[in-house]
Amino acid sequence: MERAQGGESSKADALAGSDTMTVPQTMKAWVLGDPEELILTEKPVPTPAKAEALVRIDAVAICATDLEIIKYGTPALIEGGPPFNKNFTPGHEYMGTIAALGPGVDEFEIGDRVTVEIHAGCGQCKRCRMGMYTSCHNYGLNYGAMDKGHRANGFTTDGGFAEYAVNNINTMIRVPDEMTDEEATLVVTAGTSMYGITELGGLVAGESVVVIGPGPIGLLAVAVAKALGASPVILIGTRKNRNDIGTALGADVTINPKEEDAVERVMALTGKGADYVVDCAGNETTVNQAVQMTNRGGRICLAAFPKEPVNFNLGAIAVNNIYLYGIRGEGRSATHRAMAFMAEKRFDAGLIHTHTFAMDDLPTALRYARDRVDDAIKVVVSNKLDAKT
Repeated sequence: MERAQGGESSKADALAGSDTMTVPQTMKAWVLGDPEELILTEKPVPTPAKAEALVRIDAVAICATDLEIIKYGTPALIEGGPPFNKNFTPGHEYMGTIAALGPGVDEFEIGDRVTVEIHAGCGQCKRCRMGMYTSCHNYGLNYGAMDKGHRANGFTTDGGFAEYAVNNINTMIRVPDEMTDEEATLVVTAGTSMYGITELGGLVAGESVVVIGPGPIGLLAVAVAKALGASPVILIGTRKNRNDIGTALGADVTINPKEEDAVERVMALTGKGADYVVDCAGNETTVNQAVQMTNRGGRICLAAFPKEPVNFNLGAIAVNNIYLYGIRGEGRSATHRAMAFMAEKRFDAGLIHTHTFAMDDLPTALRYARDRVDDAIKVVVSNKLDAKT
């Protein structure tokens, strides 16, 4: 194992400017066996088809959804069912270097550093035609004779806990020369936060925004809201060090609900309630807090996945004309907008990156992420590090 604070990998490590790259026939890849069982094995290197490129994976960030998939299977869907014992490779928040191009691809060049978003919709269903490819009606219908063209790497197709992966060109975004590999893996996280605020209307300048839950998405929701001009931006969380990171990312006020009533404090700060609330915790308590602290005519985004059904005051939503939105993933090209903000250094997403491990040490990296060892927030695994023997 190697673990470091921050990261140093950048363009200097890539094969930029080359028109060829040696690609092996096989690669190391982690595959999911039984629940919570990952096996390091050899797999064939995939071949890019039309409108695709082969990405040499340089770094992958671990997402809470990866932990869900590895333990429970959902929301992954492989061959029409759970992903266990199907030679499936999870992992979806990755970046790397283009190693080969599919037929007719001229939008990118071999050697380009890219980061990726997860979803490439089928392009033919009603939702994809509306631009809502994260809500593709053909999700998971990409196997055997039933291939509808949908791809969601790390969910319905092989993902990033490997040395190579194939991506649709619509899912790839160039990485600036000066951006580290580790920071580039965070674009999907920032894109998810951007998507949530986009679905709430996007025009948050001068409006009050409350973010509940200082996990990776919540912290970057603070950053995105502040970069878009929201005021005040209020973060609610129980961990002081994470609230402090939220302050560094732009929160005007942080609230610890263990120390004071969060709803009362928000009402005192905003007068009549927040214009927008983004719930990144996803439990019965926070859903109800969101309803209680939202202004009449305000909007709530549910950016987390509750494990069980929750009870909340639906009548208050109706009586107060509150709009409730759920989001999945990083739709409507939000990752591209997030990268634009990060490239312009409108906020430092790297503040949430705490640990880096070698890809061969993935089980340890997952343990750090799951158990919050050393108060881990965003853990990255790299193919450029050697495992500690």
